[in-house]
Amino acid sequence: MVTRIPQVAGFGPARAQGAPRDEGKALRERVPRSAHALPATSASRPGAVRAVVESNAGRVPELTPIRVGRMAANPFAFLRGAAGLMAHDLEGTALTGIGAQLCGDAHAANFGLYGDARGGLVIDLNDFDETAYGPWEWDLKRLAASLVLAGRVAGTDEDRCRDAARDAVGAYRRTMRLLAKLPVADAWNAIADERLVSHTDAKDLVGLLGQVMEKARNNTSARFAAKSTEAVDGGRRFVDALPVLRRVGDGEAAAVAAALGPYLETVQPDRRPLLARYAIHDVAFRVVGTGSVGTRSYVVLLLDHRGEPLVLQVKEARPSVLLPHLRAVGFAPAPVRHEGQRVVAGQKSMQVVSDLLLGWTTVEGRPFQVRQFRNRKGSVDPAALSAEQLDDYGRMTGALLARAHAHSADPRRIAGYCGKNEELDEAVATFAVAYADRTEADHEELTAAVRNGLIAAETGV
Repeated sequence: MVTRIPQVAGFGPARAQGAPRDEGKALRERVPRSAHALPATSASRPGAVRAVVESNAGRVPELTPIRVGRMAANPFAFLRGAAGLMAHDLEGTALTGIGAQLCGDAHAANFGLYGDARGGLVIDLNDFDETAYGPWEWDLKRLAASLVLAGRVAGTDEDRCRDAARDAVGAYRRTMRLLAKLPVADAWNAIADERLVSHTDAKDLVGLLGQVMEKARNNTSARFAAKSTEAVDGGRRFVDALPVLRRVGDGEAAAVAAALGPYLETVQPDRRPLLARYAIHDVAFRVVGTGSVGTRSYVVLLLDHRGEPLVLQVKEARPSVLLPHLRAVGFAPAPVRHEGQRVVAGQKSMQVVSDLLLGWTTVEGRPFQVRQFRNRKGSVDPAALSAEQLDDYGRMTGALLARAHAHSADPRRIAGYCGKNEELDEAVATFAVAYADRTEADHEELTAAVRNGLIAAETGV
């Protein structure tokens, strides 16, 4: 006789194994997979220059020309800085209604290597500034469009660019199907390690990944501190390297240092004794990547009793640019108490292995996230890959995105919708090519405005 146990809130319902898959499959009647080929259309779409200007609001004014200059470098760079504009465009695209924790900015350059707690290297999504709960399709379409643009910048022919986008979607679909078949714990703990290359048949990337891994192992706080600090009064301090790195005044430095006290309360308790063995020595302002340029970001130098450094990054956390567009399509993310907490929670939700020192704090009324700086990080430049490497990279990143989404969305439901054939792959690839064309037009509008002196840009930074 089987004992009947009442279900407990917080645990899943007792239901048939195939139910989520069947639910996903049934969604094809309402939202055909071919519908994902349709381009975004919106009469209210802002122009590219207006979108850039509006996205600069609230940033450090003297740094926004650097951001504009980086976005003007090429169409792929423009896409990297225009997550909000693409979210606006995605409002008008096909949606299944299945939600997942999104990266929010899942372009091809936001995947990379980083160190785990034991000194190993993991490859995964690595930027979560825009993370929010929303339609899984949005991340996938942003990835696919970015691969087309990266390939075009690299000089890859149009068919191969489209192939990379299509194969990224195919890898997403197949990985989601694989995860749906695994025991739940195995699927949840799937690690992005060397098995990823064989799973995605990314043989043309093996040599390049080996080089990136070797470089990443040396990309540490100690190496950064050796290049960016000088000895003074028995300790060390940062040295200006303008415009990217600059020392800050005593008052600003004291405010950042004081904010590390509340930060400790957000770190897992077992990690606090580790941080307690370091002393704070200096603070500097450091300009960050394309989409984040102009946000406030500090590096904090900590030294242990032997003078060995640990560098923390204290980076401003602004509201996700996806938020108004998610509400427009019926997703209502829970109210955010602290934007830094949102970023950290989203990162932990999507990664199997996260930085052991992740946390958040507030500096002079502004929310910040805190993490290790130069934690053996390494990355591949998608816009510098050969055609064969780009296709391999697309498959690898598509698989990683599927694994990340499967933490918050039932992989059986998404796999049921995606199916076994290539209908979704072809549709999203078609969308990606059309969106790449639109982004090239946006980029041309921005560069024309720069040439005509309508918007300031600083290049080469």
